[in-house]
Amino acid sequence: MIVQRLKLDVSTDMELAEKYYSILSAINNLHLTEREIQLIAFTAIKGNITYANVREEFCKTYKSTSPTINNIVSKLKKIGVFIKENGKVKVNPIISIDLTLDIKLIHEEANINVGEGVDYQENGNQPSDI
Repeated sequence: MIVQRLKLDVSTDMELAEKYYSILSAINNLHLTEREIQLIAFTAIKGNITYANVREEFCKTYKSTSPTINNIVSKLKKIGVFIKENGKVKVNPIISIDLTLDIKLIHEEANINVGEGVDYQENGNQPSDI
């Protein structure tokens, strides 16, 4: 097994949160938009997205609108990213940024042969002619 670690320096909590939720979106095939990731990260940092002053701050920072926030919140609640707890819309604690992200990608044995071109054989399947 090969272990690779990427050490990226980030300057703000928001930047870290955006990177974290972008990775979670990618590895879970959530297909979140940039604005959705920004809202998740912002909500994680602020604690909730319920109060008008927090929403206004998001709109001002990201040049967005309140109806856009409502649409995104609705979608993220449906897929379990946001939850409503004690009347507040928050990031689901299961995906909190207070965790260490450990990604393990395990692939079955693969045979790769390189000659005149590339033949690829995985799990006993023969390469197809192109």
